[in-house]
Amino acid sequence: MPVVTRLSAQDAALYYLDESGASCQIGSLLILDRETAEQDSAGTATGGLDYQQLLRTVEERLQLIPRYRQRIREVAFGLGRPVWVDDSDFDITYHVRRSALPSPGADDQLHDLIARLMSRPLDRRRPLWEMYLVEGLADNRIAVLSKTHQAMIDGAESLEINQAIVDDTRRPTPMPEDLWLPTRVSGDTELVVGAVTEFLARPWEVVDSMRAASGRVSVLGSVVAGGLRRVGAVLQLATDGAPDSPLNGSTTSTRRFTVGSFPLEKCRVIAERQGCSVNDVVLAVLAGALRRWLLSRSQVVEASTTVRAMVPLSAYADDLDRVAVTNDTEWTAAGLAGFVTDLPVGEPNATVRLAQIAHLTDRHAHSMRRAAGGRTWVVEMSPATFHAMSSRAAATMSRRRFNLPISIARGPRTAQYVHGTEILAIYPVPAVVRQRGLSIGLTSYNGRVLVAFNADRDVMWDLGVMPDFLTESFDELSTRSAR
Repeated sequence: MPVVTRLSAQDAALYYLDESGASCQIGSLLILDRETAEQDSAGTATGGLDYQQLLRTVEERLQLIPRYRQRIREVAFGLGRPVWVDDSDFDITYHVRRSALPSPGADDQLHDLIARLMSRPLDRRRPLWEMYLVEGLADNRIAVLSKTHQAMIDGAESLEINQAIVDDTRRPTPMPEDLWLPTRVSGDTELVVGAVTEFLARPWEVVDSMRAASGRVSVLGSVVAGGLRRVGAVLQLATDGAPDSPLNGSTTSTRRFTVGSFPLEKCRVIAERQGCSVNDVVLAVLAGALRRWLLSRSQVVEASTTVRAMVPLSAYADDLDRVAVTNDTEWTAAGLAGFVTDLPVGEPNATVRLAQIAHLTDRHAHSMRRAAGGRTWVVEMSPATFHAMSSRAAATMSRRRFNLPISIARGPRTAQYVHGTEILAIYPVPAVVRQRGLSIGLTSYNGRVLVAFNADRDVMWDLGVMPDFLTESFDELSTRSAR
């Protein structure tokens, strides 16, 4: 009988949650400079990225991420959690696709395309990922979008596919020959026998899987309960419900997407002046942008008004400005623990907002260290993996406890490349949580903080204003902190 790799309890819950109408897709967007290319000793361009080269690059890097050649197979009658099986009909050209923008190839056109692509479900009969090469961007740029189901990335060592194709230098990293052959797939009878055997060994776990398979995805709570108990001291801070917000409402599978950015070095200057972390500055900038957005909707914004955000704990153990990273990490069943913090959007003074956020995050970090017995919660992983794990944490935390998820990852400090083509920007595409109309992901890259807003199309019908509000908020904080 072939060795069977069964989905973890949480992966199975995410798989069934996706089936129920929620979206469990995350993505990564690379913007590249098409003019850059690797050169040989004679100065002749040998690199550059087109569709055929992207196909070859992805195909040779798949050996780094074997899960991307596997599909999910369900067990008959829902008797056990689904299993991972090699896709014997794996077709790289199905997964790696090509698209083009009409002239003039503006960024807004790209964002509309990303939103449409992220709105489409993945084919559950195949490995749960897709990649798109998008041509026709203005200024001789191209884009690479990856789209992956959250169940594909299940731990700190997992790579998201866009990360697997990236190099630190212009010259591509040589890869050994890949002689992959699909293993034999177990028959239905074998899978049922395996599930029955597992049931006899762990009956309650299998009962939970069967409940999830029947559509009662509330089983997520029992799946992650054991892990969350380890951080109960922190989560207790969020037992009261999140405040009412126009961010929250009935969500669908259709999306809107946009991005913004601001300079990382100026964040460091502000943090030094105010005696806080760079991540505190980042959250203060977001709070200012959200304040402007609420006012633009004619919402009542009082001094006490807050927006409650779920932020990964390690975002505060691993500050955007830190160099040293340890790997002394406790993992919950949710993949990555998260805390909630109230962003003081009602405070009109930008520096006071920053001081309030710094106080709150320091209190949360202290509580977390105490709950962890003094250990530092730091995660060493690629930015794309970090954002994926953050989305898993948001999907498994009670939605009553927060208004929106925010993930912050420290990315590369120097330029990165895909087959000799320089990456200009790296944006996460975080998953949108049910009844939470906006998700925000931030990655530092090559001197800038890159911010992505992924949103429900109906809840956030005015998402296009967020980049301008982000810039205004940053400029306000920078000016006030200099006084």
